[in-house]
Amino acid sequence: MEIAVYFEPVAEELFEGFPAGDHLRIGQIIKAFRNEGDFPEPAGYHIALFGVNDDRNSINNQGCANAADEVRRFLYKLFPGAWTSGIADLGNIRRGFSVEDTYFALTSVVEALVANRILPVIIGGGQDLTFAMYSAYAQIGQIINMAVVDPMFDLGETNQELNSQTFLSKIIMQRPNFLFNYTNLGYQTYFVDQPGLDLMKKLLFDTYRLGMLHGNLTDAEPLVRNADLLSFDMGAIRAADAPGNANATPNGFSGDEACQIVRYAAMSDKLSSIGFFELNPLFDRNGITAHLLAQMIWYVFEGYNNRKMDFPSSDSDNFIRYIVPTTDFEDGIVFIKSRKTDRWWMEVVCGPENRQKYASHYVVPCSYSDYQVACNNEIPDRWWQVYQKLM
Repeated sequence: MEIAVYFEPVAEELFEGFPAGDHLRIGQIIKAFRNEGDFPEPAGYHIALFGVNDDRNSINNQGCANAADEVRRFLYKLFPGAWTSGIADLGNIRRGFSVEDTYFALTSVVEALVANRILPVIIGGGQDLTFAMYSAYAQIGQIINMAVVDPMFDLGETNQELNSQTFLSKIIMQRPNFLFNYTNLGYQTYFVDQPGLDLMKKLLFDTYRLGMLHGNLTDAEPLVRNADLLSFDMGAIRAADAPGNANATPNGFSGDEACQIVRYAAMSDKLSSIGFFELNPLFDRNGITAHLLAQMIWYVFEGYNNRKMDFPSSDSDNFIRYIVPTTDFEDGIVFIKSRKTDRWWMEVVCGPENRQKYASHYVVPCSYSDYQVACNNEIPDRWWQVYQKLM
């Protein structure tokens, strides 16, 4: 595979010292790039794990470039689940002469993997690498939804250089633009200024405060089910559970909530890339954060292997269609429920041209509560937002 030139092999020491026993660990079954000339062929796996050792544009968190191998120390010793999908560890992308070289390499790798229907699971490095992930979709001309788990929006000022706290504004400013929707999960109001909130509202993006998701995490499921790309800032997890980040704060998601969010995301047939960023071993305590991220990645593998292939199709008997008439739309809002998983979607009204252009966007993941809202003669907010974008 041509992308092999960007990678250096996984350190051999990471495959040593497995506990004795008859049951194999992940490090003993994963197809890993361990020797030059032995790069895994794409036909042999469905999920590709790799690191990106670059933190030059991470703000106040230098040291996060060394996260990938620390996570492997814990991930490799975990037991695999009852998985049938092949998993490869491609190693670490070599640090470029400039950070732009690293971006180019990451974009090329994600583009190649997505084209081969392989799920990239990326361990950064700074969250500015999300921009390189997005650029891969721009290269192939694919319009995407992006979900970001982050305590802030990472907008910055338009004249600022690309870094871990400005990457979103750089994505928004790209022309042509391939971002259909952005969803933030877990922002904390005291880290977000009012102009940022106003911009999110103006752009019809979805933003969900940490307090809105605490205690009712099932609300996050349709949000991440709608994502093609998921970027997870480890600073979104509270410092007690994830101290390995120079920007860690007292509040945030718990460790088990973080695992649940990424499991929801990986179960989605739509998700085609996921990245974890800003884990800094220099600030970690007894490897707690690296161990947590290893467990989060375990849940990515678990979620992927539990995909049900149930994205709505008009010619399938696996779905039930409900038409809910409302005052604003006499023809009604179409809701779709999967017989296999009980998951819900809404079909947003749009013309035939937009149906073709936004084929994977006008059918929107939702929850049973959205259906109940429509039954009460109200239009769900999620439906309205997409409708305005398609108008």
